[in-house]
Amino acid sequence: MDFNQFWDQAQHAVPPLSHVNLQMIWEYRQMFIDGAKMTLLITVVAVVVGTLIGLFTGMARLSSNVTQGPWKWPLRVFARWPATAYVTFFRGTPLFVQILLIHFAVMPLLVHPEDGLLISGDLAATLRQDYGAFMSGLVALTLNAGAYITEIFRAGIQSIARGQTEASRSLGMNYWQTMRFVVVPQAFRRMLPPLGNEAIMLLKDSSLVSAIGLTEMAYAARTVAGVYSRFWEPYITISIVYLALTMVMAAGVHKLERSFHAKGGIQ
Repeated sequence: MDFNQFWDQAQHAVPPLSHVNLQMIWEYRQMFIDGAKMTLLITVVAVVVGTLIGLFTGMARLSSNVTQGPWKWPLRVFARWPATAYVTFFRGTPLFVQILLIHFAVMPLLVHPEDGLLISGDLAATLRQDYGAFMSGLVALTLNAGAYITEIFRAGIQSIARGQTEASRSLGMNYWQTMRFVVVPQAFRRMLPPLGNEAIMLLKDSSLVSAIGLTEMAYAARTVAGVYSRFWEPYITISIVYLALTMVMAAGVHKLERSFHAKGGIQ
């Protein structure tokens, strides 16, 4: 017995189910599966790369505090101020606008068959045709996540007592060694809950990239809704999937928090 026969029998057995058309979800199940894979892929990559951006940009925002010598102003001009401008822009503008700006303005400037600043020629044409929406969505989500994670890292680093830094300096460590071996490992325990929340938010916000044609879950639901002119079933379906994914991610973050707590707690 296939799913359509099963659902027909269920509708006959339970009359209220006759108003629910799950056959169309089953017909387009592969599109929903591929959409879920794309959602997870773009979320994972954006979180990982965004975390790296946030780490270095967060340290750049604090870089002018490294020294009071001749490097103070160069660090402030070439590290802290650009990092602050980046964070201000991506935290102060809507993600949807950022996606549209990157897809229709920034990426054509960088990747163009004729005069792309980074990539041109046949490779640029192939990338834009086959991976244009994916690249734009990934860049937008990554830069947006990096801006928020920057502030998480900055706050986490600043929350560590100054005595920790002074003690590491007394042992002969320089600034970067202090950050790598003393400050960041301790700060990461405090940053884990907001980092988990940012990952969950990014998973849900990934639905916005459907506006530029990326075939993730929201795009699949919109396609099915357009074909059948029915909206409850496809959108409830992806809502359930999003809810399940966020609950799994929340449980994973909670498990990591408990693991860190067992190893000494979040001080």
